[in-house]
Amino acid sequence: MSTEPQQSQPDPQGPEKSEPEQRGVVFPAAADGRRSTSALGRAVVADALRPVDVAGALDAEQETSWRSGYLVHFRRLLEAGLSSRDAALAVANGGLGSLHQRMRAVDAEGREQPLETWARSAADRTLDTVEVGGSGEAETGLSLPFHGRRLRGDELRRRLDNWVAEGVMEPTAADAVRTVMENPDWLRLDGHTVAVLGAGAEMGPLQALLRWGARVAAVDLPRPAIWQRVLDTADRGAGTVVLPVPQGASDLTTDRVPHHAGADLVAEVPVVADWLAGLPGRLVLGNYVYADGAHNVRVSLAVDALTTRLLEDRDDLALAFLATPTDVFAVPGDAVAQSTRAYESRAATAKLIGRPLRTVSGGRLLRRGYVPGSDPGINDSLVPQQGPNYALAKRLQRWRATVARDAGTTVSMNVAPPTRTRSVTKNRALAAAYAGAHRFGVEVFEPATSNVLMAALLVHDLHTGGGPAHEHPWQDEAYGAVHGGLWRTAYAPRSALGLAALLGYGAART
Repeated sequence: MSTEPQQSQPDPQGPEKSEPEQRGVVFPAAADGRRSTSALGRAVVADALRPVDVAGALDAEQETSWRSGYLVHFRRLLEAGLSSRDAALAVANGGLGSLHQRMRAVDAEGREQPLETWARSAADRTLDTVEVGGSGEAETGLSLPFHGRRLRGDELRRRLDNWVAEGVMEPTAADAVRTVMENPDWLRLDGHTVAVLGAGAEMGPLQALLRWGARVAAVDLPRPAIWQRVLDTADRGAGTVVLPVPQGASDLTTDRVPHHAGADLVAEVPVVADWLAGLPGRLVLGNYVYADGAHNVRVSLAVDALTTRLLEDRDDLALAFLATPTDVFAVPGDAVAQSTRAYESRAATAKLIGRPLRTVSGGRLLRRGYVPGSDPGINDSLVPQQGPNYALAKRLQRWRATVARDAGTTVSMNVAPPTRTRSVTKNRALAAAYAGAHRFGVEVFEPATSNVLMAALLVHDLHTGGGPAHEHPWQDEAYGAVHGGLWRTAYAPRSALGLAALLGYGAART
């Protein structure tokens, strides 16, 4: 669970099969014993839609090609909730309730049981804590890695201004970063313990938080390579990292810690919950987990089960997520207006090429991004190659953020930019699309820039109660978004993706 949350690999073909070694969170088994990810996805989307869109629920249930046909249903989930705050909450509660009711868990003895029963059961082992302090000096002001340099002060402010002007980030994101720059003492997050689930994630905030002197609780799989990287990062930083080890192993020498640290969250929610519940400071539960294919749903739901348990155990819990830009979002009217201006002011060559491409493709290629004047507009940046399991795992996080905010929990959830992470570079189609994206007004970030920028937005949110309150959940999601230009480019993103991949294929191979 230690790779980045932004991008995914295509789902494996066919349903996930029941395997004896599976433990912890699992998909529900059908009568023939097979655990179908498509059946689960159809059912959950239908359950989420049913309270506000009965016809949409029926369409989802009857979808015969879920792996290729899921896109329209995930868009409908967003549209169905736009009519009112209550509608958005009904969709979110319906989806969460369906997932928790349908998904199952297999305990250490191989017994299958309801997910909620397992998540609240007694842990079968106890974790101790190893604490490691850094040897570096804490940064006293915000600096952002960018193209091999670190931007500070006025130079960073100009970069933020440029990103806003270019439509790469929402103005509210730049405002939030400027606020952190004006309050450098916020960076240490005094009094907080930030639990980074997926501590080895390329897009996670571990490195930035430790540079700033924060206290971090690291959670990831028991793999020595991951923990060696975590310890190396901790040593270079100025903060403190606490990590889980088996009971009685808290006095390990540093060189032995990587061989004993970690926990498998998918299989050990009760164990991790007990450990996190006992940590000092205001606890921030940061979800940065990711896995390929169907396992992404399992690990995301494990985090959600952990979340619901900790919300009961601790009244100080704050939640943190990164939303993927490759999803469906409602966007403000000024984003629609900028996209419309970009479309109408295209170069003559672009207009000349665009007309025959749209004709030949039946209107699928190089479509305008929005109906002019829409407020809010609907930005559909779903990427078919990422698959329905990835879409469900990310939508689950958005649903939890919506419901938790409504209940009064401090939530930091910001849309993170498209980023050249390992999961993109190992996928030829996505790598090519990202390499050619700049030709269509989309900026793809380097990981070093993305993770510091998003960590700064996390700091802002934790010091401002999750940011300003809005009337509708879509406005909460749009606030502080760093979408890389996907919301404000001239074209509907999916209508340009294939061409971006063709244009970027050569660059992606180098």
